[in-house]
Amino acid sequence: MVRSCTYGWCARFVERHQSALNFALLVVGYILYLLIGAGIFSAIELRYEQELRQELKADQQDFLSSNPCVSQERLNELLARALEASKYGVSVLDNDTERNWDFVSSLFFTSTVLTTTGYGHTVPLSDEGKAFCIFYALFGIPVTLFFLTVAVERIMVLVTRRPVSYFHRRWAMSKSKLGAIHATCLAIIMALIFLIIPAWILFSIEKDWNFLESLYFCFISLTTIGLGDYIPGEARNEEDNPHPQLYRLSITVYLLLGLVFVLVVLETCCELPQMRRLRQRFYQERVRELDSETTNIIEQDHMSDPSHHMTDHLPVIPSVSEQAASLQQDGKSMPYTPVSESAVDSKLR
Repeated sequence: MVRSCTYGWCARFVERHQSALNFALLVVGYILYLLIGAGIFSAIELRYEQELRQELKADQQDFLSSNPCVSQERLNELLARALEASKYGVSVLDNDTERNWDFVSSLFFTSTVLTTTGYGHTVPLSDEGKAFCIFYALFGIPVTLFFLTVAVERIMVLVTRRPVSYFHRRWAMSKSKLGAIHATCLAIIMALIFLIIPAWILFSIEKDWNFLESLYFCFISLTTIGLGDYIPGEARNEEDNPHPQLYRLSITVYLLLGLVFVLVVLETCCELPQMRRLRQRFYQERVRELDSETTNIIEQDHMSDPSHHMTDHLPVIPSVSEQAASLQQDGKSMPYTPVSESAVDSKLR
């Protein structure tokens, strides 16, 4: 008896707090995903980091042994200065700072700031530039988000909503199944246009990159991760990059267009009925009820005004002249026929 009561109480508790339990499992799963990712990266990269440290120490010792006139302290000061300058986009190997802050390079920098990609290869050097960067991003990032939202909504009508509605009427297929097929095809097409083809182009232009590194740059950039370890157009040989400004401008246009269409794919996937049902598992009960009523509210809003509904439901009372005309028409349409006396007598009887 006690066991059955306990089981019933647990079942009612789980049913009552189903969304909270689902959300708790989601948080735990996300934390486990972070921990697993950290463990895998540590297991893969730690060995390469140690090998690189040993190689650098060996190269440093070889340099000092080959140049006994250079002291360890002076070499460390030079290397520290070189690394500090490298953070600001100034390289010791090619000390051409004009390439970092000409107009096209500055345009590339502003696009990475406003889209929150932030490669970090070029940063403001002066205090005035840092202060303006704060002010510029403070207003520019919300404007960029608004622009991306509007652009994505307009493109969604053309590439998602209209095609799905058209094929739904033509093929009589359920919207959930049709939406999943459409989202898969759209993701494959966008991956081909904005990942595979650009990676192949970068692989053919950037002599120091292989195809995996080019694909890695495209993915890291379009997802606004922006690690900054690979930057296109950094070739120091003019033969490899004869038109650096045009090349950097093309990369800027590619990043903006690619970001818009990545958001289109993500929004298409989020609008799938399967994703909506999945999200509702983590909503609170009141939010879930409001979400289920949203469709009815929107449908009512898209209908005509309430005054039109009232006029539709109110009975239409014809005027006196209209009633008289209808009576005259009924009298004309039904001719008068006299009733015989035998018929009257039969009814009275």
